[in-house]
Amino acid sequence: MYNSFRTDLADERRDIYRKANKMEEIDGIQSQEEEFNKHIKKTKVNVTNETGEKAIGKPKGTYVTIDINNLKVAQEKEIEEAATCLSQEIKELIKKHIDEKAEILVVGLGNEYVTPDALGPKVIADIDVTRHILQYMPQYLDENTRSVTAISPGVLGTTGIETVEILKGIVDNIKPKLIIAIDALASRDLNRISKTIQLSDTGIIPGAGVGNKRNEISINTLNIPVIAIGVPTVVDSSSYNTKNNKG
Repeated sequence: MYNSFRTDLADERRDIYRKANKMEEIDGIQSQEEEFNKHIKKTKVNVTNETGEKAIGKPKGTYVTIDINNLKVAQEKEIEEAATCLSQEIKELIKKHIDEKAEILVVGLGNEYVTPDALGPKVIADIDVTRHILQYMPQYLDENTRSVTAISPGVLGTTGIETVEILKGIVDNIKPKLIIAIDALASRDLNRISKTIQLSDTGIIPGAGVGNKRNEISINTLNIPVIAIGVPTVVDSSSYNTKNNKG
């Protein structure tokens, strides 16, 4: 495996490995690019075997990267289009693993007191949770409403508990069928900060992109599927300088 990725994005890891080994494509990696519209581009990277896993350091599964141009000056219509694109990809990944009414747990990873790591907790504040309403006041919800719960478990430095240990307790008690984990990511490209979204159905290893790996949050540790959604909020300075110096 190439050891100097310093990025969480599968498409960047693929490009780094290809350039380092001077190859067109990697055995065990399938990729596809498409335009959602003139402002939004999607890149799908499928890791299909162990060779692909070892090459880019990502487990087998699907990785979807959505790049949104001019997001800082986007108008309301363009923001709605980006939301529609993201929604479609999330629904596709969910449908691969559970049915339409199966319960979901949304997890906001990160430290709410550290700006580049606060994405997960901030998203949790805007999640429409429904489990308690379905239990106690179901008459107020559509009969097709999915049960949704949400948690921001904090970080090891403030809780003294590994996130996966907290989630195991929650999963054992409320028994969701799938987890959606939201986290800040690392990229090698400054232009992707807050303008790129990566989705995957392989779980997540918090801190992997910046060399501070925590315990894996995935079907392997929690026994239910984990969809990861992340946005790059940091760039490793040495990676960025190396990238630019090479042109």
